[in-house]
Amino acid sequence: MKPTTRSHFSIKKMDCPSEENLIRLKLDSPEILHLDFDLKQRELKVYHRSSTDDIERTLDSLALGSRLLISEKFNSALPNSGKDEKEQKRLLLIVLAINFAFFIIEIVTGFISQSIGLIADSLDMLADALVYGISLAAIGAAASRKKSVAKIAGYLQIILALLGFSEVLRRFLGLEYLPDFQTMMIVSSLALAANTISLLLLQKSKGKEEAHMQASLIFTSNDIIINFGVIIAGALVYFLHSPLPDLLIGCIVFFIVIRGAQSILSLAK
Repeated sequence: MKPTTRSHFSIKKMDCPSEENLIRLKLDSPEILHLDFDLKQRELKVYHRSSTDDIERTLDSLALGSRLLISEKFNSALPNSGKDEKEQKRLLLIVLAINFAFFIIEIVTGFISQSIGLIADSLDMLADALVYGISLAAIGAAASRKKSVAKIAGYLQIILALLGFSEVLRRFLGLEYLPDFQTMMIVSSLALAANTISLLLLQKSKGKEEAHMQASLIFTSNDIIINFGVIIAGALVYFLHSPLPDLLIGCIVFFIVIRGAQSILSLAK
């Protein structure tokens, strides 16, 4: 059996979960024993039996600014081998369920209240639920299946976001309508509470330092910021008596959804 090597890389442009997933797909090989990501420090430790040069070339092909820091023989047990993965999967399923439930709630109330902000936030919730679903569904699956699922999720997000942009344009050309600011603020406050609970659950996880759990923390933190944005837009609709704040927050969130979709589609290349 080949000896185990630990190679430590700095990856300058690895600053979000999408880059992490892209690297995981590219390094999907029986010779790769374990990947230890640190998104905050933008570093990666690869435990492998393959050639370090091969890993360098693979990372270089992603154009993420990777640089080998050190490569050394590793004779200890692989890190995190004793982690309770069932607890992590359970927490991810809870967060997925919360995101999907509020996708339904917000898209229904968004159409009823004529709020683009709520509709956009619902698509962001759906986007996060798709990301969590990809992570869970792809566990133990072949790389080809991961890429197929990622491609479907990415294109679905882009289609929904483009439909959202077209609705923004339609409403901008006819500003006579005014969204129900009370519904915007109440529903977004409920979504804010749900995302806060999700964040607290994830932070209490025993494996919160692991990369995929850090990714979930990042997504949920971003959701909380968006929820505040919709609440503020609702207040501005009331004070200004104008639908423009609602349209503006909707455009911002649709743009975020498309950026997320593009990152997901990069996994399918």
